[in-house]
Amino acid sequence: MQKALGWVGFAAHLATVVWYAASGLLAPGWAVVLLLVIWVGMTVFALRLVRGERPLWTLAVPVLDAAIWFGVLSFGEAALGWTG
Repeated sequence: MQKALGWVGFAAHLATVVWYAASGLLAPGWAVVLLLVIWVGMTVFALRLVRGERPLWTLAVPVLDAAIWFGVLSFGEAALGWTG
């Protein structure tokens, strides 16, 4: 059951790539590339979690994805003047 829930978390993580890829509507190109590099790193992290001894922790990865994405875009808009 834990492995199955881990794969659910991994699938939810994969769904967040849409947010990261669509960030170009607000962020400059270099920031979108940076966000996608972070997303790929999170994919590796999520795979290691789901295949390891604690697959339930994979459920937290999409939450972390959302927090990173929102934080970066909010910071960019507030401090760096990113506008759509």
